[in-house]
Amino acid sequence: MKTYKAIIRISLRKGILDVQGKTVENGLRSIGFNNISNVRIGRIVELNVEAEDKTAANNIVADACKKLIANPIIEDFAVEIEDAK
Repeated sequence: MKTYKAIIRISLRKGILDVQGKTVENGLRSIGFNNISNVRIGRIVELNVEAEDKTAANNIVADACKKLIANPIIEDFAVEIEDAK
């Protein structure tokens, strides 16, 4: 088994109101950043996973995202797998 680092980017699905993003956007406008719009706030999760290869590591992490890490009803996620350092 080899250890891989997974970087998971989670964001609200298109069409889901991002209240936090809207609050940040309004705050930015209130301090003069009128040229910034469509702010969306997400999160990044990093973890290590042991697997036979990168494909297996990706499958394990994607399964974990579907079952617990991300909310599949309102969130999308993208997984990036790299060698652990």
